[in-house]
Amino acid sequence: MPAVPPAPPVPPPAPDLLEFDADLSGPELDLEQWIPHYLPQWSSRERTRARYDVADGVLRLRVDADQPSWSVEYDGSTQVSNLQTAVRSGPVGSVAGQHPFRDDLVVREAQGDRRLFTPCFGRVEIVAAIDGIDEHAMAALWMIGVEEEPSQSAEICVFEIFGRDIADDGSALVGMGVHPFNDPAITDDFEQVRVHDDVREPHRYAVDWRPDEVVFSIDGLVRKRVAQSPQYPMQLMLNVYAFPPEPPAVPAYPESFAVHAVRGYRAE
Repeated sequence: MPAVPPAPPVPPPAPDLLEFDADLSGPELDLEQWIPHYLPQWSSRERTRARYDVADGVLRLRVDADQPSWSVEYDGSTQVSNLQTAVRSGPVGSVAGQHPFRDDLVVREAQGDRRLFTPCFGRVEIVAAIDGIDEHAMAALWMIGVEEEPSQSAEICVFEIFGRDIADDGSALVGMGVHPFNDPAITDDFEQVRVHDDVREPHRYAVDWRPDEVVFSIDGLVRKRVAQSPQYPMQLMLNVYAFPPEPPAVPAYPESFAVHAVRGYRAE
């Protein structure tokens, strides 16, 4: 589906609909808002622990050179720092776990059912500056089904930006759309849209998730519409990935980006 040309600004949500507003005042994250691990059911809480700094209203999510690969078994050398707003799994050895990104996943560390922010429809937005990643990294905010049932597994990608897709002037390709995973009701509809503004400066990336569509915008201007919609609660996944290259190439650690706000509004 082609990108929709810039349209009139998306109306801002009513302030009284705000139900999630990330506290980035520092010096620590609010652990009643975020779980600082990346899909720990497929690895362990220890290996998936996020690295970050937070102060003065800005979160800097980062991957360091000495950070372990989050799951050598299932994702090779990929390193991730991730904050998510729910987690759950079946017992060790089962296949019941969130975000089935490949077919052979088996739970390696069981996770209790914890749900901090799991909306069903509404608006999710982030203000972020993609200012510290190179061609071996990616920054993203996406949403996945809490997965009461295995079919409730679709993804809404609010944004993803690979360092290799950022030009010298800061313009970039920005990924957005939906992926089905195991949801038969969703068809893959994802693309990279060209953003001519400097993504190294703060911009507002948002989705308006409605029962019949998902609308993607940047700085209030519609950039994509998807005429389908997951019909179940979803959680936030905020992350930076590092993809270590083959030697002698070396990533520019730390790989990081700055988050100025994350907010969620319930549907009217």
